Amino acid sequence: MTNDLASVVSQYGLAIVFGNVFIEQIGLPVPAIPTLVVAGALAAGGKLSAVAVFAIALLACVIADVAWYIAGRHYGNRVMRILCGISLTPDSCVSQAQTRFELWGRNVLLVAKFIPGVALLAPPLAGATRIGWLAFLLFDTAGGALWVAAGMGGGMLLGSQIERLLEYLQNYGAAAVLLVGALMAAYIAFKWWERHRFYAMLRMARISVDELYRLMDVGESPL
Repeated sequence: MTNDLASVVSQYGLAIVFGNVFIEQIGLPVPAIPTLVVAGALAAGGKLSAVAVFAIALLACVIADVAWYIAGRHYGNRVMRILCGISLTPDSCVSQAQTRFELWGRNVLLVAKFIPGVALLAPPLAGATRIGWLAFLLFDTAGGALWVAAGMGGGMLLGSQIERLLEYLQNYGAAAVLLVGALMAAYIAFKWWERHRFYAMLRMARISVDELYRLMDVGESPL
């Protein structure tokens, strides 16, 4: 890895890890696993402290989760509606999380971050169902630690490959950033399209007979 990139990583690496993990756990669609993988690889190469990366990422998880736990404890279903409103998978938003809670209880907090559609809903659901503070902190912290360790562990195992990727990004920075940004934008756009289609299907289920005939007359599919 070049000196310029190494300098940036040494100065801002922990801040980037904290910010990315916190933003994802708050609910924005900015995946943190790639950042944890890269941070793990850099820690394996001695460019970051593995203990510091782990601690700062776990701290970001717990802060965000405690905020949602408090919100769920005080506002209950209103928080669920807000989260499902920003979720990219609204069709399974609450149902998956509620099903897991019914089956596993507070143990779901140990694996919630590995399950799409459950990770964001688990902390407020824990608050809404009145899981105690101590139990929540214990299980949520353990689950967050497993998630952070998995991301960092992947990076440590792929250390040399990640280093080569970072060198490529350094040499072709602008084009690489544009490509990654375009892929992320395409993914988010696709999920929002799925969301729009899902709500359109819900509305279609309630159309009148006259509206159904009108759609058929103009050649639009009612399904």
